Amino acid sequence: MDVFGALSGDTKDPSSSGRDFDRQFQALVPSGASKGDYEAIELRDDNKDVYGGKGVETAVHNVENVLGPALIKAKLDVATDLKKIDALLREVDGSKDKSKLGANAILGISMACARAGAAARGVPLYEFLREESGSKKPYVMPVPFFNVLNGGVHSGNTMAFQECMIAPVGARSMAHAVQMGSEVYQELKKVLTKAFGPTATGIGDEGGFAPPISQPHEALDLLVTAVENCGYTGRIKFAIDPASSEFYRGGEYDLGFKGKTSEKYTGEKLGDLYRQLLDRYPIILLEDPYAQDDWPSWTAFNKTCPVELVGDDLLATNVDRIEEAEEKTACNSLLLKINQIGTITEALSAAKMAYELGWSVFVSHRSGETTDDFIADLTVGLRTGHLKSGSPCRGERVAKYNRLMDIEDEIKASGAEVMYAGVELRTIHSA
Repeated sequence: MDVFGALSGDTKDPSSSGRDFDRQFQALVPSGASKGDYEAIELRDDNKDVYGGKGVETAVHNVENVLGPALIKAKLDVATDLKKIDALLREVDGSKDKSKLGANAILGISMACARAGAAARGVPLYEFLREESGSKKPYVMPVPFFNVLNGGVHSGNTMAFQECMIAPVGARSMAHAVQMGSEVYQELKKVLTKAFGPTATGIGDEGGFAPPISQPHEALDLLVTAVENCGYTGRIKFAIDPASSEFYRGGEYDLGFKGKTSEKYTGEKLGDLYRQLLDRYPIILLEDPYAQDDWPSWTAFNKTCPVELVGDDLLATNVDRIEEAEEKTACNSLLLKINQIGTITEALSAAKMAYELGWSVFVSHRSGETTDDFIADLTVGLRTGHLKSGSPCRGERVAKYNRLMDIEDEIKASGAEVMYAGVELRTIHSA
């Protein structure tokens, strides 16, 4: 379920000669099926008679009767005080992990206030976030990483690895990247139908296909065929998110956890499998190859990892976890999920720290996504160079890609400079 966060108040209408007017700003907060232990806590009602215990009436009550009134009483200025607003929300909650009032309640307000702040300044949301983060120009459009094959807890097949993605690094623009990704997605559907029959084209949580496969090389071979059939070999690269915390059991990784037979790997043996895949396929990014507390495996693998190594459950968009990962040289990239940390300014701080460490930042949606397109503006505002928002399928995924294409058109129409990240996606934030 989504939490609705809204703010009503006086802002300046840039088209009305500075007159005050009342507007309402809102946000939808996502949820995740695959969650790490270090994420901010979303509040659920646990009333089994309502939405099977997944209701959010308590969180909504906290927005309307606790957080909202406190914010109104503080009389902060949305145009200039987003940091103070988010600090106030955290103070009212009072817990370290936002579990008292709910990260979902807090984030909805934080997002709505960011939108209100952008309106008050008379700028687009991506420009407001750029200014808040201190990012420079020109604007950068990200490479979209489309999750076209689903496994893990995001699907009903027996493949342990959660996501296999395609990244059109050879596109000319955001619009062209969406075209390339969409064409490969549709071609992949044909490839799957030919190989397994039409029933193999059912989709998982993030819009990717979930065919009857169990091994990562099977998934990657299917991607190679689809990309080749579209004529995009060399221009589209791959990425993998095993989400390995989901199949970490007693110090070992069970790649058969969804089937009838165990297929256990030590951290070292799993590293050998990853290296084989990196050698064989055009993979440029590997996310969460190890469990969230398996620091020794992360550190050992990072010593020789030739690609972007992204921490998701490992880092939880949390500066304390980022600091620990840097101390242990565990990874070189942050997966940025705003609902993992619970406020926009904390997410901006996490990105800033990652950049200062020389890392990359990879913005991400959630499996339980909404039609809110906030992260599209966030990606452009932070110049992260890449994001993932699922397949070019289903409204909650497509909304982000549509927004990115709209942003690209808007920037071009304004006469401002805009670049497509392309092969420089990891480092373009500093260009």
